[in-house]
Amino acid sequence: MKSSAITALIAAFGSKVTTNASVCLSHGSDESAHQGRPVDAVLFASSTEDVQRAVVICGEHELPIIPFGTGSSLEGHVIPGNNGALSIDTSHLNKILDINDADLDCRVEAGVTREYLNHSLRDHGLFFPIDPGANASLGGMAATRASGTNAVRYGTMKDVVLGVSAVLPSGEVLRYGTRAPKSSAGYDLTRLLVGSEGTLGIITELQLKLFGIPEAISAAVCTLPSEISAARTAIAVKQNGIPIARMELLDRLAICAVNAYSGLSLEEKPTMFFEFHGSETSVAEQAQATGQIVEENGGGAFSWSRLPEERSKLWSARHNAYYAMLNLKPGAKAITTDVCVPISALADVISETINDATNNNFIAPIVGHVGDGNFHCLLLLDPNDPDEIQRADGFTTRLAYRAQDAGGTCSGEHGVGLGKGKYLEAEAGVEGLAVMRSIKRALDPNNLFNPGKLGSF
Repeated sequence: MKSSAITALIAAFGSKVTTNASVCLSHGSDESAHQGRPVDAVLFASSTEDVQRAVVICGEHELPIIPFGTGSSLEGHVIPGNNGALSIDTSHLNKILDINDADLDCRVEAGVTREYLNHSLRDHGLFFPIDPGANASLGGMAATRASGTNAVRYGTMKDVVLGVSAVLPSGEVLRYGTRAPKSSAGYDLTRLLVGSEGTLGIITELQLKLFGIPEAISAAVCTLPSEISAARTAIAVKQNGIPIARMELLDRLAICAVNAYSGLSLEEKPTMFFEFHGSETSVAEQAQATGQIVEENGGGAFSWSRLPEERSKLWSARHNAYYAMLNLKPGAKAITTDVCVPISALADVISETINDATNNNFIAPIVGHVGDGNFHCLLLLDPNDPDEIQRADGFTTRLAYRAQDAGGTCSGEHGVGLGKGKYLEAEAGVEGLAVMRSIKRALDPNNLFNPGKLGSF
């Protein structure tokens, strides 16, 4: 069946389909710790109709399908199972179809990356705020319900996707959502697809909410005496209603790594990065109020970055922290955790996590979008040490349940993918999991769309 499917795909698409070994391996791998494996073929789709036609062919031959954006996911979303797969690469779906200045929205194809969109929006005085760090595709960001450093003020992908076009497992094209800022008409099928990780449909177009570029933007860095005092600072900023745009934590190890990797000279202590958006007056008021909270928690004075190039260097270093931290243990394999908790529980959960890592002698730097209770603990492991890998599995399991026990989630922004399905029942409940499975069976009865992800539905 597999070979006949590929033969049919090549007959239908010609050079748009490749079975080149290196291309197939790269499309079956991502940035996660999960072992990649090659897909059977890759289709470089250039239209919704291409995707629709491929889905019909694969359905006839029972070949699984996995959508591919840029390969920057961190949970093994693009890795095929034992039955192989066709990877549908959306990078050629790269057109910005419409920008509506007056209504602050746009329509884009799924392969458009967030950096390209923002470059195109600049002359309109607009920007798209969801910033997961990687220059990810917007279709992939929607599929994993991504967020990032701006989420504390602007929300996540679920908050900015107004509508989608997606090819369903039946081969039908669902076009759902309007340009209106809200709707109460029927089931919210847009948000059903946002976060579905390619298991229910392949997103080919998105209608997105945009924002005006703020009149004033100011960034600041300060050190804190401990990770716990930094977490308490984040809690106080949120509870005082300060409309901060970004509030990030890097622990001492992460700062050491960032300094070495990005050529910075930050003081090697737990550090918070802040960014303030608004008018000149409101930015000054936000900064003053935040500075007082930092001082109350034993923090140092702000080091300011007001020029765009200085802010860009600062946030580039933050976004590259993942790669910087890998250098703390050359040759190591990295497991990136992704819990998110109610802001009031943040300090306790971080404290318990640090103690757990210390007791297990792990090199485990912490970075976090602490403004919305989300943090990542990067476990650096020797891939040839079975004992260390086993202990790491225990650590990540304890962390996931620790977050859930605090009223939080096992995945704040990376998605479930291959590794976090075992935590879904504790989070969604038996009934919730049953509803998810029913939806999957109804839309994809042959289990051909990204099988094995989201808890092996």
